[in-house]
Amino acid sequence: MQTTRPVLSVVVPMYDEEDVLPIFLERMHPLLDGLGLGYELVVVDDGSRDRTAALLTSASADWPELRLVRLLRNSGHQAALSAGFQLARGEYLVTIDADLQDPPEVIAELLATARKDDVDVVYGVRSDRSSDSWAKRTTARLYYRLMCRLVGRDLPFDAGDFRLVSRRVVDAVNQLPEDGRVFRLVIPWLGFPSAEVKYVRAERAAGSTKYTVSKMFRLAFDSLTAFSAAPLRLATWLGLLGGLLSVGVVLAALAIKLTGRSIPGWTSTVLAVGTIGALQLLCLGLLGEYVARLFQASQRRPQFMIGYDSLEDPGHHSYAEALDDAAAEAVSDRATDHG
Repeated sequence: MQTTRPVLSVVVPMYDEEDVLPIFLERMHPLLDGLGLGYELVVVDDGSRDRTAALLTSASADWPELRLVRLLRNSGHQAALSAGFQLARGEYLVTIDADLQDPPEVIAELLATARKDDVDVVYGVRSDRSSDSWAKRTTARLYYRLMCRLVGRDLPFDAGDFRLVSRRVVDAVNQLPEDGRVFRLVIPWLGFPSAEVKYVRAERAAGSTKYTVSKMFRLAFDSLTAFSAAPLRLATWLGLLGGLLSVGVVLAALAIKLTGRSIPGWTSTVLAVGTIGALQLLCLGLLGEYVARLFQASQRRPQFMIGYDSLEDPGHHSYAEALDDAAAEAVSDRATDHG
C-alpha cells in the first residue's frame, strides 16, 4: 500500500457481495491502473456475513492499492460511506456501489470534468433507468421530486451515490456534527460548485440487491426528517384540520338538535372520533420520529465502528484465513436455522 497521498480514492461500500465481487475486481483493476495516477480503492465491508471480506483480503495480496476497511457490525449504506469519507486520503474521492449498475468506466469522465470545469462536485446522473423495475423508477421519481421541493432546486434529479468530490468537500462533510447523514442531500446542501455527467444505468452484474423496499423507505424517511421540519408543520396543519372538523361536527349536531331531527348518530359519532383519533396518532407518530432522532443524538454513540483497516496492518494474511473460517461458520449457522 502506498504511503503518499493518492490523487484518487474510490470508496465502495459492500455488504454480502461475494457473487459480484470477482466481476467487480476484474473490471475495476485495469480501469484504475489505466488512469495513470496514484489511487486507492477503499472497500468498506459493512459487516458482511459471507466471504466478501476474505476474498478482498486475498485480492489485496496482488493489488497493493486495494484497501479493505471492515466495520464491526452492519451499520448501513450511508454509515459505510461515512467511514469511507473519514478514511480516504485522495485529493478526489469517488463513491460507487459494487453491483456495477453504475459503470466504473465513467470515473475517468468524472475526474476529467472536475478538472476541466474546476468544480468540487461532479454528479453521475442516470439518463436511462430502463434496467430498473417500474416500481423502483416510480418510487425514485417521487423521492427526487419530494426532496427537490424540500431541500431546493440544487438537488440533481436522478443522481444517486455515484459522484466525485474534491478534498474540500470531503473535509467539509467530515466536519459536520450530525450523525445519520444522507449524502445525496448533504453534498448538494453544502453548495460547492458542481457539474453533471450523464450515463446509462446497467443491470446488476451478479447477485441480488441488498437495498430492500424497507431500506428504501427508511432512506426516504431519514432524508425527510433530517433535512426538513415539514412533517412537524404537517402535524400542526393536521391538528388545525382536526380542530375545524370537530367544530363542524359540533355545529352540525347542535343544528340537528335545535331542528328537532335528532336521531341516534352512532355512525357519525364513530366517524368523527375515528377521524380525529387517526389525526392525533399521526401527529404523535411524526413528533415521535423527531424525538427519537434527538434521543439518538444525545447518546453520542458512533455511527459505525471500524474493526480492521488493511492500511494499518498490511500483509496480515492470517486475517484472511480467520475471515474464511468465520464466513464458513456463519453459512453453516444459517443453514442450520433454515433446516
